[in-house]
This record gives sequence, structure tokens and C-alpha cells, in this order.
Amino acid sequence: MIMKNGKECFCHGKTNKTGKFLEASLLLLLKKECVHGYGLMEQLEKLGLTEEEMNVSTLYRTLRKMENHGFVSSDWKESEEGPKKRVYKITDEGLAELEDWIQVFEERKKRIEKFISVYETEC
Repeated sequence: MIMKNGKECFCHGKTNKTGKFLEASLLLLLKKECVHGYGLMEQLEKLGLTEEEMNVSTLYRTLRKMENHGFVSSDWKESEEGPKKRVYKITDEGLAELEDWIQVFEERKKRIEKFISVYETEC
């Protein structure tokens, strides 16, 4: 990651674990609407996941894992263009998991805001 001053960030060299954020992001997108995998891929950019961090195989592997945990379900649907598409939807368990994620993110947001506040006022 290139910072405002043009230098590369030291922390960027650390392993960027987007897996759990990906799961939460998929739950959020599926709460809005049922959609197929490529549709989800297109919408993930809105949540800050870039193409460099994501690939189609990671997306489908994550969706399968989430389906095995009961957070999403899928059905094959006819497509106006081309072959059938697997369409994913969030389950009741997935909705409960999303609510848990929202609590986690709200707490993390508070911690980050405190961190930045100390930096801005005391450093």
C-alpha cells in the first residue's frame, strides 16, 4: 500500500487476512438480495475488496464453506443468457451470524477511532 507521503507502508507486508471480512461481506450482500457468484464478485468492490485480494475460486470456496455451516443456501436457476446459474441466499443462521459481525465491527470501529484520536491529540 502506498501512503499519502508516497512511501510504502511497512504494515502492508503483513499477511492481509480478508477471509473473515469476505464472509461478513457476503452475508451483507445476500441480505440485500439473492444473487449468483459473479454478481457477488462485482458487488464486493463496493465494500473495499479489490480484485487483487479476491479471485473467483476464493469466492466460491468461501460460499461452499458458508453453505456447509448453514449460513447460506443455493439453488440452480435458469439464465436468460447461457447456462444455469447457482443463486445464493442468506439463511436464518446467516442473518444471526451477520448480526454478530455487526457487533464485532462496531466494537472494532470504536477501538480504531480511539487509536486515531490518541494519535491526533497526543503525538
